[in-house]
Amino acid sequence: MFLVAGLGNPGEEYSLTPHNLGFLTVDRLAERYGIRVTRKDSKALIGLGEIDGQPVMLAKPQTFMNLSGTSLAPLMEKHSIGLDQLVVVYDELDLGWLALKIKPKGSAAGHNGMKSVIASLKTSEIVRVRLGIHPDHPLKGGTDYLLAPMKRSQATELDEFVGYAADAVRSIIAEGVVKAMTRFNRRAPGLNKEEA
Repeated sequence: MFLVAGLGNPGEEYSLTPHNLGFLTVDRLAERYGIRVTRKDSKALIGLGEIDGQPVMLAKPQTFMNLSGTSLAPLMEKHSIGLDQLVVVYDELDLGWLALKIKPKGSAAGHNGMKSVIASLKTSEIVRVRLGIHPDHPLKGGTDYLLAPMKRSQATELDEFVGYAADAVRSIIAEGVVKAMTRFNRRAPGLNKEEA
């Protein structure tokens, strides 16, 4: 069984903030595949179903972002889910808005939620879908931006972006990481230099 874990913060006040793109992607997958993500398990909301004939668990840790790993590690142990069946979806301030980067492993690159996951699972060999959230202007306070409601210009592009992220996750499950990387990795619009 695949475990698709979207990282974010619980609570209505955080629902449409850049830091919650992981949750929004899980919500989109749940909607598309008729999976109810309502059951409480290991400090997460989970739902069971299928994506392209593959059994899948969708999860939204409810521990707040910086403690995400304290939910995922026990969840994986309880349900005997291997590291090769885990896909973590989260926002990435190092990538421009609307960029998407699938990686089969790597460091947390300063993302506290991913740091917690890596520390709890004791490995960085974790497939992840990184969703770019950096706006095209300099930021004064990163945390303020992460937890503030999205600007209207971003909100209009959000539907397509979350749908694209959900397509990328489906591709990982159906076709494998390498094919999904080839098909879905993209830079932020208008950006020519290679991103992190």
